[in-house]
Amino acid sequence: MTEKQQPLTVGRVAQLVGVSVRTLHHWDSIALVRPSARSWSDYRLYDAEDIARIHRVLVYREIGLPLAEIARILDDPEVDPREHLHRQRSLLAERIGRLQKAARAVDEMIERTTPMNDTPSSAGPISGDPRTPAEDRSITLSPQEQSRIFGTDWDPAWQDEARERWGDTEQWQQSVQRTRGFTAADWTRVAEETAALETDLAEAMNRGVEPGSEEANALAERHRASISQHYDCTASMHVVLGRMYTEDERFTAHYDRRSEGLAAWLREVIEAAARAHGVDPETAGWE
Repeated sequence: MTEKQQPLTVGRVAQLVGVSVRTLHHWDSIALVRPSARSWSDYRLYDAEDIARIHRVLVYREIGLPLAEIARILDDPEVDPREHLHRQRSLLAERIGRLQKAARAVDEMIERTTPMNDTPSSAGPISGDPRTPAEDRSITLSPQEQSRIFGTDWDPAWQDEARERWGDTEQWQQSVQRTRGFTAADWTRVAEETAALETDLAEAMNRGVEPGSEEANALAERHRASISQHYDCTASMHVVLGRMYTEDERFTAHYDRRSEGLAAWLREVIEAAARAHGVDPETAGWE
């Protein structure tokens, strides 16, 4: 009997589908994906139908649905597997369309940007807000054009606000330099990675991951690393950004759209991780 026909252990399935064993154990515990059998030594064994369900979960998670909603959809007795595939295909097409629109927007921004020192320039979000591409003085689009390109959530005032607050910092200059050569594909990659990170943060919060735990600290470091693509973000700076997630309603709304309470939970996670680095969140500053 081939591996394709044989039930697979949790470790082999984890390798096959690209998720951790811990994730599969969690999905089993919440009845999202339960293995169809157990070995004589009580190891989980997954058959072809189980693995097909895992792939459906992965697609829905990639789209951004919370696990509870995914479980409800997959367990709907009125929907057969083929209908699930059609639904996923439709949702993926919508996401691809949004990403293509975002890529075209960045392409247009590149084309409409006046070179500075003979080199096109754009800067990443100094604030850590993935929705707010900070800009260099070389962008020549009007506020109305920027709103048209980036959509109704785009507020041109964010650019001036970010520059006024951070423009004289070393981190701002780092951001300008590091993203100067970014292509539309680079910005699309950043957007996809940010969405995946926020989905994982929401999933961890919803299953009760405690700030300060090993998993929460790992997520905090992953969040800090995403910001460090643009500038060197220390643990102390990370705390300052975390404060904004609950003190600025725009940041709160952004994270809480993923899952209610995510902004406050993320701040706690960041502060707990900072303590592990010897940083006191009460006195942390931009340093």
